[in-house]
Amino acid sequence: MTMHVMLLTFMSMWVLAWKFHAEATYYHRQTIHHEHSANMENLLPENHLLENLLTDEVPISHPVNLSRTFYGIMFDAGSTGTRIHIYKFIQKDPVELPVLDNELFHAVKPGLSAYKDKPEEGGNTIRALLKLAKKTVPDTEWRKTPVVLKATAGLRLLPEEKADALLEEVREVFEESPFFVPKNSVTLMNGTNEGVLAWVTVNFLTGHLYAKTKKTVGILDLGGGSTQITFLPKSKKTVFTAPPSYIAKINMFNHTLQLYTHSYLGNGLVAARLATLGALGADGLDWKVFTSSCLPKKFREDWTFGGITYKVSGIPDGYAGYKLCYYEVMKVVKGIVHQPFEIKGSSVFYAFSYYYDRAVESGLIDGSRGGMVEVRDFKKRAKEVCNKMTKYRPISPFLCMDMTYITCLLKEGFGFKDNTVLQLTKKINNVETSWALGATFDHFNNLNIH
Repeated sequence: MTMHVMLLTFMSMWVLAWKFHAEATYYHRQTIHHEHSANMENLLPENHLLENLLTDEVPISHPVNLSRTFYGIMFDAGSTGTRIHIYKFIQKDPVELPVLDNELFHAVKPGLSAYKDKPEEGGNTIRALLKLAKKTVPDTEWRKTPVVLKATAGLRLLPEEKADALLEEVREVFEESPFFVPKNSVTLMNGTNEGVLAWVTVNFLTGHLYAKTKKTVGILDLGGGSTQITFLPKSKKTVFTAPPSYIAKINMFNHTLQLYTHSYLGNGLVAARLATLGALGADGLDWKVFTSSCLPKKFREDWTFGGITYKVSGIPDGYAGYKLCYYEVMKVVKGIVHQPFEIKGSSVFYAFSYYYDRAVESGLIDGSRGGMVEVRDFKKRAKEVCNKMTKYRPISPFLCMDMTYITCLLKEGFGFKDNTVLQLTKKINNVETSWALGATFDHFNNLNIH
């Protein structure tokens, strides 16, 4: 494939955001799920299409024969696991838009940060996932298929030298692979981009990324190490009253959108457990036992996160339950999380990652379908879980703490009302709700997030 063809192919991928057909195949651990398909039309006006497709390096008077099928590989290196997204695109006709044909998704645990003292072993987890990519992408396409890894809060929480060692190991693994390794293919992604790109993914998949419209949905992403909130403000007061660093500009549709977005490092679900226990950044881990009224009274275990082991326990002779637990998690949220001016309004928010997982585990929603819940539903179920810890302990001894934290984060942190409706989802049109698809768009056509 010539450089002109490669360039046009890569630039064409961005345009798929305006006309979409998804058929996704998912591989969760060792379970293979059936294919699904859905149609979606997101057409951009023709002048926008031309502006996106044509560059100075591609002569418009000499049409090129595009490869019918091309791929993109995006690694999400999170705090609790590493996920690979393999996107397959089809260019059915050189003059038509490419389509997203399917996504293959697979996740492994633990995350790269668990290998902070053994970067070679961390690299081996990437090698294993690349084997899956080699089976999925035809060998004739390997040299044309870009492979990219973006690390999030797990590595942001590590000392810089340890994070750098892990990223360098991944770069070496990529260079060994048969895939195309772009410049800056392995990076530590900042929290702002994580929130913005998740917003791009969700609004694309829900069909809200039409030109000249501001009807979009907000996103709430709860990871292990950090949590993100992103939405397009309707009120200028939201922009004026927000800390300046909470407003991100993104170039789309030939004009700039101002998004309210922030990533709270240390306020992801698992990091919040440590903060609630008073263990985040603590010393003396060999002998200290961290206790909480959010845990079952008779619970005592060694618990590992980010390659560090903590001794955690309930309070055998003390009290446990929702009220005491809420008081404990409040200190992790109150005064730390900014409340946007218009958050109490009628904006629609999609919530995913641990919001979804804990809602499923506590029986709040059906795991196969997701669903809409009100903030008060999280509160009600948190009370039930905390007051019946023995019943829910087989699911997770941390379920009371997690559900209480989510309730407190939504109410005391972001300031949502009890009757605010959240759409809990894991997939939209059978594609994973994460920043990965948005990051793929950004990789092929710089969105210039700042």
